[in-house]
Amino acid sequence: MPDDLHTTVQAWGETHPGLDLSPVELVGLLKHANAMLDLMLEPVFETAPLSSSEFDLLLHLRHLDGTSIARRLAASMGRSAAALSKSLVKLEKRGLVVREANPTDRRAALVTITEAGVAAVDEILPRRLALEAKVFDALEPGDRARIVEALGVLGRTLEKAVKNAS
Repeated sequence: MPDDLHTTVQAWGETHPGLDLSPVELVGLLKHANAMLDLMLEPVFETAPLSSSEFDLLLHLRHLDGTSIARRLAASMGRSAAALSKSLVKLEKRGLVVREANPTDRRAALVTITEAGVAAVDEILPRRLALEAKVFDALEPGDRARIVEALGVLGRTLEKAVKNAS
């Protein structure tokens, strides 16, 4: 556990001795790992025509067959419809996606990646994968397998919690 996380847990424990702080360790470590991943990937996106989040959206669209409904795309990516819509507006202005009304449901927007969007993803992806491979190759195979397994368990647990909350 990073020192600042340990200090935070300790301080909260002293301030609120009856409070169950067990989730803080897990959530704090996840947030720390995610922040480090973002920092690690910054060099890939410094010269790229996309931000990391725009790339993730286009990557998601890249291997879909044809068109996606925007709200389904938002749900599958764990984004709010409003946040996704804001990103899609920017990408559409740059010619990387096309949005059009769904002929069977006027409330739904259909989203398709353009050839320019495909080209942007295909240009960035090899550099991103190479950097990730270089970093993650430092993990021992057993550690890597345990991390993958644990993240799978965590993902399924969180998915259940989201479904049960709605």
